[in-house]
Amino acid sequence: MNTSDLAQKILDRDRRALSRAITLVESSRADHRVQATALLDELRGQSGSAIRIGLSGTPGVGKSTFIESFGMMLTGQGLRVAVLAVDPSSSRSGGSILGDKTRMDRLSRDKNAFIRPSPSRSHLGGVARRTREAIELCEAAGFDVILIETVGVGQSETVVAEMSDLFILLMAPAGGDELQGVKRGIMEMADIILVNKADGDLKNAAIRTCADYAGALRLLRKRTQDPDGFPKAMPVSALEENGLQTAWDEMTELSEWRKDNGHFTSRRAAQQRYWFEEEVRQSLLAQLDHGDAKTSLKRLGDQVAAGDLSVSKAAATMLKALKT
Repeated sequence: MNTSDLAQKILDRDRRALSRAITLVESSRADHRVQATALLDELRGQSGSAIRIGLSGTPGVGKSTFIESFGMMLTGQGLRVAVLAVDPSSSRSGGSILGDKTRMDRLSRDKNAFIRPSPSRSHLGGVARRTREAIELCEAAGFDVILIETVGVGQSETVVAEMSDLFILLMAPAGGDELQGVKRGIMEMADIILVNKADGDLKNAAIRTCADYAGALRLLRKRTQDPDGFPKAMPVSALEENGLQTAWDEMTELSEWRKDNGHFTSRRAAQQRYWFEEEVRQSLLAQLDHGDAKTSLKRLGDQVAAGDLSVSKAAATMLKALKT
Protein backbone atom coordinates (compact mmCIF):
# COMPACT_ATOMS: atom_id res chain seq x y z
CA MET A 1 0.00 0.00 0.00
CA ASN A 2 1.45 3.39 -0.98
CA THR A 3 1.55 6.31 1.43
CA SER A 4 -1.33 8.17 -0.27
CA ASP A 5 -3.66 5.18 0.12
CA LEU A 6 -2.54 4.67 3.72
CA ALA A 7 -3.12 8.35 4.49
CA GLN A 8 -6.64 8.19 3.07
CA LYS A 9 -7.50 5.11 5.10
CA ILE A 10 -6.30 6.88 8.26
CA LEU A 11 -8.50 9.88 7.42
CA ASP A 12 -11.36 7.40 6.93
CA ARG A 13 -10.73 6.23 10.51
CA ASP A 14 -9.49 2.76 9.57
CA ARG A 15 -8.05 1.37 12.82
CA ARG A 16 -5.95 -1.26 11.09
CA ALA A 17 -4.39 1.38 8.85
CA LEU A 18 -3.65 3.52 11.92
CA SER A 19 -1.88 0.59 13.62
CA ARG A 20 0.09 -0.07 10.46
CA ALA A 21 1.08 3.59 10.20
CA ILE A 22 2.28 3.74 13.82
CA THR A 23 4.36 0.60 13.22
CA LEU A 24 5.84 2.36 10.19
CA VAL A 25 6.82 5.54 12.05
CA GLU A 26 8.29 3.50 14.93
CA SER A 27 10.56 1.55 12.57
CA SER A 28 14.24 2.49 12.47
CA ARG A 29 14.79 1.09 8.97
CA ALA A 30 15.97 3.77 6.54
CA ASP A 31 13.37 2.92 3.85
CA HIS A 32 10.59 2.95 6.46
CA ARG A 33 11.73 6.37 7.70
CA VAL A 34 11.40 7.71 4.15
CA GLN A 35 7.88 6.29 3.89
CA ALA A 36 6.95 7.57 7.36
CA THR A 37 8.11 11.10 6.50
CA ALA A 38 6.09 11.00 3.27
CA LEU A 39 3.01 9.77 5.16
CA LEU A 40 3.25 12.52 7.77
CA ASP A 41 3.63 15.10 4.99
CA GLU A 42 0.45 13.74 3.37
CA LEU A 43 -1.42 14.16 6.65
CA ARG A 44 0.04 17.54 7.58
CA GLY A 45 -2.76 20.00 8.30
CA GLN A 46 -5.21 17.19 9.09
CA SER A 47 -4.35 17.10 12.80
CA GLY A 48 -4.34 19.47 15.73
CA SER A 49 -7.93 19.45 16.99
CA ALA A 50 -7.51 16.78 19.68
CA ILE A 51 -6.59 17.58 23.25
CA ARG A 52 -3.29 15.92 24.16
CA ILE A 53 -3.03 14.87 27.81
CA GLY A 54 0.27 13.65 29.20
CA LEU A 55 -0.08 11.40 32.24
CA SER A 56 2.74 10.38 34.53
CA GLY A 57 3.16 8.88 37.94
CA THR A 58 5.28 6.36 39.79
CA PRO A 59 4.70 2.63 39.15
CA GLY A 60 1.86 1.30 41.28
CA VAL A 61 -0.03 4.57 41.51
CA GLY A 62 -2.83 3.15 39.35
CA LYS A 63 -2.20 4.78 35.96
CA SER A 64 -3.70 1.96 33.94
CA THR A 65 -6.78 1.72 36.17
CA PHE A 66 -7.24 5.49 35.99
CA ILE A 67 -6.83 5.59 32.20
CA GLU A 68 -9.36 2.80 31.72
CA SER A 69 -11.99 4.41 33.99
CA PHE A 70 -11.30 7.89 32.61
CA GLY A 71 -11.31 6.64 29.01
CA MET A 72 -14.58 4.73 29.49
CA MET A 73 -16.18 7.87 30.91
CA LEU A 74 -15.07 9.91 27.87
CA THR A 75 -16.20 7.33 25.31
CA GLY A 76 -19.52 7.19 27.15
CA GLN A 77 -19.89 10.87 26.28
CA GLY A 78 -19.35 10.14 22.58
CA LEU A 79 -15.68 11.12 22.49
CA ARG A 80 -13.06 9.04 20.67
CA VAL A 81 -10.05 8.29 22.87
CA ALA A 82 -6.56 7.12 21.88
CA VAL A 83 -4.12 5.85 24.50
CA LEU A 84 -0.42 5.80 23.68
CA ALA A 85 1.12 3.80 26.51
CA VAL A 86 4.90 3.59 26.64
CA ASP A 87 6.35 0.48 28.29
CA PRO A 88 9.95 0.37 29.54
CA SER A 89 12.35 -1.65 27.41
CA SER A 90 14.87 -4.01 28.94
CA SER A 91 18.39 -2.58 28.89
CA ARG A 92 19.67 -6.14 28.32
CA SER A 93 17.36 -7.75 25.78
CA GLY A 94 15.66 -4.62 24.45
CA GLY A 95 12.29 -6.30 24.90
CA SER A 96 9.09 -4.96 26.49
CA ILE A 97 6.09 -6.66 28.05
CA LEU A 98 3.59 -4.27 26.43
CA GLY A 99 0.85 -5.35 28.82
CA ASP A 100 -1.29 -2.22 28.82
CA LYS A 101 -4.04 -3.76 26.67
CA THR A 102 -4.28 -6.60 29.17
CA ARG A 103 -4.58 -4.17 32.08
CA MET A 104 -7.22 -2.10 30.23
CA ASP A 105 -9.48 -4.93 29.12
CA ARG A 106 -12.77 -2.96 29.07
CA LEU A 107 -11.33 0.04 27.26
CA SER A 108 -9.51 -2.11 24.70
CA ARG A 109 -12.88 -3.55 23.62
CA ASP A 110 -14.56 -0.13 23.29
CA LYS A 111 -15.13 0.75 19.62
CA ASN A 112 -14.44 4.43 20.38
CA ALA A 113 -11.07 3.71 21.99
CA PHE A 114 -7.67 2.83 20.57
CA ILE A 115 -4.81 1.57 22.75
CA ARG A 116 -1.31 1.38 21.39
CA PRO A 117 1.51 0.17 23.68
CA SER A 118 4.99 1.06 22.46
CA PRO A 119 8.45 0.15 23.77
CA SER A 120 10.57 3.03 25.05
CA ARG A 121 13.71 1.37 23.62
CA SER A 122 15.70 3.11 26.37
CA HIS A 123 14.89 6.55 24.93
CA LEU A 124 15.50 9.25 27.52
CA GLY A 125 12.36 10.05 29.43
CA GLY A 126 10.58 6.73 29.02
CA VAL A 127 8.75 8.10 26.00
CA ALA A 128 9.19 6.35 22.69
CA ARG A 129 11.10 8.55 20.25
CA ARG A 130 8.25 8.42 17.73
CA THR A 131 5.39 8.98 20.17
CA ARG A 132 4.99 12.53 18.88
CA GLU A 133 4.45 11.22 15.34
CA ALA A 134 1.98 8.64 16.64
CA ILE A 135 0.04 11.51 18.21
CA GLU A 136 -0.22 13.24 14.83
CA LEU A 137 -1.49 10.02 13.24
CA CYS A 138 -4.15 9.58 15.94
CA GLU A 139 -5.31 13.17 15.46
CA ALA A 140 -5.58 12.63 11.71
CA ALA A 141 -7.67 9.52 12.44
CA GLY A 142 -10.22 11.73 14.20
CA PHE A 143 -9.59 11.02 17.87
CA ASP A 144 -10.82 13.73 20.24
CA VAL A 145 -8.63 12.96 23.27
CA ILE A 146 -5.13 11.48 23.22
CA LEU A 147 -3.70 10.17 26.49
CA ILE A 148 0.09 9.72 26.58
CA GLU A 149 1.08 7.48 29.48
CA THR A 150 4.75 7.41 30.43
CA VAL A 151 6.65 4.85 32.46
CA GLY A 152 7.04 7.42 35.22
CA VAL A 153 10.81 7.35 35.57
CA GLY A 154 13.48 10.02 35.56
CA GLN A 155 13.03 12.58 32.83
CA SER A 156 9.69 11.22 31.53
CA GLU A 157 7.78 14.19 32.90
CA THR A 158 9.98 16.65 31.00
CA VAL A 159 9.68 14.80 27.71
CA VAL A 160 5.94 14.15 27.84
CA ALA A 161 5.32 17.81 28.72
CA GLU A 162 6.88 18.71 25.36
CA MET A 163 4.27 16.74 23.42
CA SER A 164 1.08 17.40 25.37
CA ASP A 165 -1.32 20.28 25.96
CA LEU A 166 -1.95 19.32 29.58
CA PHE A 167 0.36 17.49 31.94
CA ILE A 168 -1.36 15.46 34.65
CA LEU A 169 0.59 14.00 37.56
CA LEU A 170 -1.07 11.02 39.23
CA MET A 171 -0.07 10.46 42.86
CA ALA A 172 -1.00 7.97 45.57
CA PRO A 173 -2.11 8.75 49.13
CA ALA A 174 0.71 8.78 51.66
CA GLY A 175 1.35 9.97 55.17
CA GLY A 176 3.58 12.71 56.46
CA ASP A 177 6.55 12.76 54.12
CA GLU A 178 4.89 12.29 50.72
CA LEU A 179 6.08 15.69 49.46
CA GLN A 180 9.70 14.70 50.08
CA GLY A 181 9.51 12.27 47.17
CA VAL A 182 8.27 14.82 44.65
CA LYS A 183 10.82 17.01 42.91
CA ARG A 184 10.07 20.70 42.59
CA GLY A 185 10.59 20.57 38.82
CA ILE A 186 7.82 18.00 38.41
CA MET A 187 5.47 20.07 40.55
CA GLU A 188 6.20 23.12 38.40
CA MET A 189 5.36 21.22 35.21
CA ALA A 190 2.10 19.68 36.43
CA ASP A 191 -1.12 21.39 35.41
CA ILE A 192 -3.26 19.20 37.67
CA ILE A 193 -2.21 16.74 40.37
CA LEU A 194 -4.68 13.91 40.84
CA VAL A 195 -4.40 11.94 44.08
CA ASN A 196 -5.72 8.51 43.15
CA LYS A 197 -7.14 5.75 45.39
CA ALA A 198 -9.37 8.17 47.31
CA ASP A 199 -11.60 5.30 48.40
CA GLY A 200 -12.04 2.85 51.27
CA ASP A 201 -9.49 3.09 54.06
CA LEU A 202 -7.30 5.40 51.98
CA LYS A 203 -9.96 8.05 51.39
CA ASN A 204 -9.04 10.27 54.34
CA ALA A 205 -5.32 9.90 53.60
CA ALA A 206 -5.96 10.89 50.00
CA ILE A 207 -7.82 14.03 51.04
CA ARG A 208 -5.00 15.01 53.41
CA THR A 209 -2.39 14.32 50.72
CA CYS A 210 -4.37 16.43 48.28
CA ALA A 211 -4.42 19.32 50.75
CA ASP A 212 -0.65 19.01 51.20
CA TYR A 213 -0.05 19.17 47.45
CA ALA A 214 -2.44 22.10 47.10
CA GLY A 215 -0.47 23.96 49.75
CA ALA A 216 2.81 23.19 48.01
CA LEU A 217 1.44 24.39 44.66
CA ARG A 218 0.48 27.74 46.20
CA LEU A 219 4.13 28.31 47.10
CA LEU A 220 5.25 27.97 43.49
CA ARG A 221 5.65 30.99 41.24
CA LYS A 222 2.48 31.65 39.24
CA ARG A 223 2.77 30.71 35.57
CA THR A 224 1.59 33.08 32.85
CA GLN A 225 -0.19 30.29 30.96
CA ASP A 226 -2.52 29.52 33.90
CA PRO A 227 -5.79 31.14 35.00
CA ASP A 228 -6.51 31.76 38.68
CA GLY A 229 -6.64 28.57 40.71
CA PHE A 230 -4.24 26.56 38.55
CA PRO A 231 -2.29 24.39 38.93
CA LYS A 232 -4.44 22.50 41.40
CA ALA A 233 -4.62 19.18 43.25
CA MET A 234 -7.74 16.99 43.32
CA PRO A 235 -8.69 13.60 44.81
CA VAL A 236 -10.02 10.88 42.49
CA SER A 237 -10.90 7.21 42.73
CA ALA A 238 -10.34 5.29 39.52
CA LEU A 239 -11.67 2.15 41.20
CA GLU A 240 -14.99 3.69 42.26
CA GLU A 241 -14.93 6.17 39.34
CA ASN A 242 -15.38 9.16 41.64
CA GLY A 243 -14.06 12.60 40.75
CA LEU A 244 -13.34 11.70 37.12
CA GLN A 245 -15.95 14.04 35.63
CA THR A 246 -14.77 16.88 37.86
CA ALA A 247 -11.18 16.26 36.74
CA TRP A 248 -12.27 16.31 33.08
CA ASP A 249 -14.19 19.54 33.62
CA GLU A 250 -11.07 21.15 35.07
CA MET A 251 -8.94 19.90 32.16
CA THR A 252 -11.32 21.28 29.55
CA GLU A 253 -11.64 24.58 31.41
CA LEU A 254 -7.86 25.02 31.46
CA SER A 255 -7.52 24.01 27.81
CA GLU A 256 -10.23 26.42 26.68
CA TRP A 257 -8.73 29.27 28.70
CA ARG A 258 -5.35 28.71 27.08
CA LYS A 259 -6.93 28.67 23.63
CA ASP A 260 -8.82 31.90 24.31
CA ASN A 261 -5.66 33.61 25.58
CA GLY A 262 -3.29 32.46 22.84
CA HIS A 263 -1.19 30.15 25.03
CA PHE A 264 -2.41 26.96 23.34
CA THR A 265 -1.15 27.85 19.85
CA SER A 266 2.14 29.36 21.04
CA ARG A 267 2.87 26.28 23.17
CA ARG A 268 2.33 23.91 20.26
CA ALA A 269 4.59 26.07 18.08
CA ALA A 270 7.32 25.93 20.75
CA GLN A 271 6.90 22.14 20.96
CA GLN A 272 7.34 21.81 17.19
CA ARG A 273 10.63 23.73 17.43
CA TYR A 274 11.76 21.53 20.33
CA TRP A 275 11.10 18.33 18.38
CA PHE A 276 12.80 19.69 15.26
CA GLU A 277 15.96 20.30 17.30
CA GLU A 278 15.60 16.91 19.01
CA GLU A 279 15.28 15.16 15.64
CA VAL A 280 18.50 16.80 14.47
CA ARG A 281 20.29 15.73 17.66
CA GLN A 282 19.10 12.13 17.40
CA SER A 283 20.01 11.95 13.70
CA LEU A 284 23.52 13.21 14.46
CA LEU A 285 23.90 10.61 17.20
CA ALA A 286 22.70 7.92 14.80
CA GLN A 287 25.63 8.71 12.53
CA LEU A 288 27.95 7.33 15.20
CA ASP A 289 26.56 3.84 14.56
CA HIS A 290 27.65 3.70 10.92
CA GLY A 291 30.82 3.43 8.82
CA ASP A 292 34.04 5.21 9.74
CA ALA A 293 32.40 7.03 12.64
CA LYS A 294 31.53 3.75 14.35
CA THR A 295 35.10 2.45 13.83
CA SER A 296 36.63 5.66 15.21
CA LEU A 297 34.28 5.65 18.19
CA LYS A 298 35.30 2.10 19.10
CA ARG A 299 39.02 2.80 18.62
CA LEU A 300 38.94 5.94 20.76
CA GLY A 301 36.74 4.22 23.33
CA ASP A 302 39.27 1.40 23.66
CA GLN A 303 42.06 3.96 24.19
CA VAL A 304 40.04 5.73 26.89
CA ALA A 305 39.24 2.44 28.61
CA ALA A 306 42.92 1.48 28.57
CA GLY A 307 43.90 4.81 30.10
CA ASP A 308 45.93 5.86 27.05
CA LEU A 309 43.71 8.85 26.26
CA SER A 310 41.68 11.26 28.37
CA VAL A 311 37.91 11.45 27.90
CA SER A 312 38.06 15.13 26.92
CA LYS A 313 40.80 14.67 24.32
CA ALA A 314 39.11 11.58 22.85
CA ALA A 315 35.81 13.47 22.54
CA ALA A 316 37.56 16.44 20.89
CA THR A 317 39.26 14.07 18.43
CA MET A 318 35.95 12.38 17.59
CA LEU A 319 34.16 15.67 17.02
CA LYS A 320 36.98 16.92 14.81
CA ALA A 321 36.76 13.73 12.72
CA LEU A 322 33.00 14.18 12.27
CA LYS A 323 33.49 17.72 10.96
CA THR A 324 35.91 16.63 8.22
